[in-house]
Amino acid sequence: MNKLVLIDGNSLSFRAFYALPLLQNKAGIHTNAVYGFAMFLEKIIKEEQPTHFLVAFDAGKTTFRHDKYSEYKGGRQKTPPELSEQFPYVRQLLDAYQIKRYELENYEADDIIGTLSKEANHAKFETIIVTGDRDLTQLATDDVTIYYTKKGVTEVDHYTPEFIAEKYDGLVPNQIIDMKGLMGDASDNIPGVAGVGEKTAIKLLKQFSTVENVYEHIEEVSGKKLKEKLENSKADALMSKELATINCDSPLEVALEDTKLPENPDLTAKIDIFKKLEFKQLLDQIDVDGSNSSTEKMEIAISSDFTHVDFNDLTEATIHFELNGSNYLKDEILKFALYDGSHHIVIDAKKIHDYPELINWLESSITEKNVYDAKKSYIVAHRLDIAIKHIVFDAMLASYIIDPSRTIDDVNSVVTNYGQYYVKESVEVYGKGKKRHVPEDDVLNHHVATIIEAINKAKPKMQSQLKEYNQTNLLDDLELPLARILSKMEETGIYTVASDLQEMEKEIQLKLDVLIDNIYEAAGEPFNVNSPKQLGVVLFETLELPVIKKTKTGYSTAVDVLEQLQGQHPIIDYILEYRTLSKLQSTYVEGLQKVISEDNRIHTRFNQTLAQTGRLSSIDPNLQNIPVRLEEGRRIRKAFKSSDKNNVIFSADYSQIELRVLAHITQDESMKQAFINDEDIHTATAMKVFDVQPDEVDSIMRRQAKAVNFGIVYGISDYGLSQSLGITRKQAKQFIDDYLDSFPGVKQYMEDIVKDCKAQGYVETLLHRRRYIPDITSRNFNLRGFAERTAMNTPIQGSAADIIKLAMVNFANEVKHTNFHAQLLLQVHDELIFELPKEEVETFGEFIENIMDNALELDVPLKVESSYGETWYDAK
Repeated sequence: MNKLVLIDGNSLSFRAFYALPLLQNKAGIHTNAVYGFAMFLEKIIKEEQPTHFLVAFDAGKTTFRHDKYSEYKGGRQKTPPELSEQFPYVRQLLDAYQIKRYELENYEADDIIGTLSKEANHAKFETIIVTGDRDLTQLATDDVTIYYTKKGVTEVDHYTPEFIAEKYDGLVPNQIIDMKGLMGDASDNIPGVAGVGEKTAIKLLKQFSTVENVYEHIEEVSGKKLKEKLENSKADALMSKELATINCDSPLEVALEDTKLPENPDLTAKIDIFKKLEFKQLLDQIDVDGSNSSTEKMEIAISSDFTHVDFNDLTEATIHFELNGSNYLKDEILKFALYDGSHHIVIDAKKIHDYPELINWLESSITEKNVYDAKKSYIVAHRLDIAIKHIVFDAMLASYIIDPSRTIDDVNSVVTNYGQYYVKESVEVYGKGKKRHVPEDDVLNHHVATIIEAINKAKPKMQSQLKEYNQTNLLDDLELPLARILSKMEETGIYTVASDLQEMEKEIQLKLDVLIDNIYEAAGEPFNVNSPKQLGVVLFETLELPVIKKTKTGYSTAVDVLEQLQGQHPIIDYILEYRTLSKLQSTYVEGLQKVISEDNRIHTRFNQTLAQTGRLSSIDPNLQNIPVRLEEGRRIRKAFKSSDKNNVIFSADYSQIELRVLAHITQDESMKQAFINDEDIHTATAMKVFDVQPDEVDSIMRRQAKAVNFGIVYGISDYGLSQSLGITRKQAKQFIDDYLDSFPGVKQYMEDIVKDCKAQGYVETLLHRRRYIPDITSRNFNLRGFAERTAMNTPIQGSAADIIKLAMVNFANEVKHTNFHAQLLLQVHDELIFELPKEEVETFGEFIENIMDNALELDVPLKVESSYGETWYDAK
């Protein structure tokens, strides 16, 4: 049977946005609405298996309804820019799914859906309408069901005629418009009859069936006051019914046959957008077995030994280590490959020491090596007891520098940008999930040979771009030396005492046990605290707390629901604390124990090519993200210690580096003077914004000033600031306006950087790291708005990231000429963590602060705060 799904695109986008926390990909694009939308598409396609599909959008702010009532939908809050910027990506998502989308000038999405559902009804289709707007329930029939999305995205009520009759005391679907005519609809600013609510409207319709009939029999209405209300609002009631009525005969240029889904959809576009928006979970659900490939085949003659190579004459070559997996710290090393410009040589990695001349060549500080992923190459070579030297080119890092918005997954994702289309993606070669396997030797050897061929071919094109963009130094003097430093940091790891984590686990468990007892006592009975279903029954039936939200399986006990109930019963605080501690226990206290290696150290990996701003990130595990707001979270750092009792952990942390960069770049005199005079920048900001003296700045003023200071750096909107400070958007907007009036240099910078970006298409950091922002000239207001905020904050964040990277490189260069025994263990954004002998602390502190203070000359001083202790916790 034909089954049609019709979705109200605006409604679902809003639901998804507010249901999920603000998410961003590495490009800084907010993605929570798109992610929620994609989750719903996956769910409904899987569960309903529709044959036809269309998503309808509102075309503009005004429709034919505004001709009848200019205040229609008036008073709605402005859409947050964090949501607006996602609408174009929702449309891209639908295109990737090959789902038809449609909008019609002067009409609403409701009218498109109503017209198509009527056509589908006549064609004997089964139809599902997805919306968060109850107006559409008027369309319900035996063959049309409305899936009404509640507060979340995937939780829905099924509005059938039977459901509507039960919910509205016997009303039929087409009486929904009469009900709206009488009671109005605040969300659409439909007036209805003043003083008539849902109960009264239903009672009237049970007696008189329609709005018109109510007025034809007005004398039969019981109650003098009600009769007066109805008589005074007759015009509004009739108009309201008309406004609520969906036009099921709209002049569509799309027909039912246009909504048919392809039988075998191409997954390429879907995979691409999931990669772009970094929907890893959804990507993992796409089944790839490695058996099919659209990649063009390339014939390569491959040697299996080095008899053709004269290493004495070989000054440069492209090399590659192939692993069975992505974790180069421990995954099996399969192959080593070298391309000397004439021969593609691929050997089993375990045979590499059969060629001593090759080892000497790799360890030479004169011969030049080209690679993809220098950091990985240094570490894998070291695992094979080879001290590789003088990697002069890295295609992965070069690609990242040239355009950091490109997705970098594997070699294929980089070299295709330079005309090399023959390298397969890893999943095509190895498969995925349960189907993953190491392919036959000839297949694997060919794959590895294509990699070294492609790196070699892409190199001159990439070098030419780097030179043209003034970025050669960024690769040669910053990112490549940094790759070497990071490789040593990853190999070294950080000494971690499992028994400390185990002790912490016991302590937290005792607290959890006490909390469970408190919860049981408050509830009056024992139950499974980890069961949302059982908890819901206790809260909303046993304790009779007000129900905030329901789900298909019962009551919602999500954090936002519990927070709304705070103060109404002591059990709520116990549950919130229990959940926080429980998450900390499982994710960090227990989770970190699982990743301690045999050498009693945790070896995180630093991603050098993820963030578009140039910042490093940490994975497996993420040591940059240990929660430190709770004391229990901070205490996790106590497990990270010096490996020698005579050593200490030493922390050197840039103080407010991004705001100092902001002062330098904007040349705002007030901000510059605050840093030059070593004033507290947040107090100084509060003084200017609130026009008060230093002793009049209270903690609330300083907190608000701090939020705006850092918000400006991150391109905050009035919506974002209102969420952060718990104030209205109007107050937040006024705050931002006052801030910019107080710092005219910042305001001028924001205007100038947007103009510059529009003229050249990109912005740059102080070290010429570029970020292309093509949407800066978009005719789409939402895309352009996000692009403008990105243009403003990227030079600030990116320059701060470059400065700490410079400090790391300068440290590595300078420490070789000293007697210090300091080891750099971690970089946590603006902070460097070292291990060194205690007796060196004072002199090393001066040494590293001098290096970091002078990493890059700014018009305001850089400031470093250092501390040390037996553990990472003590060093803070």
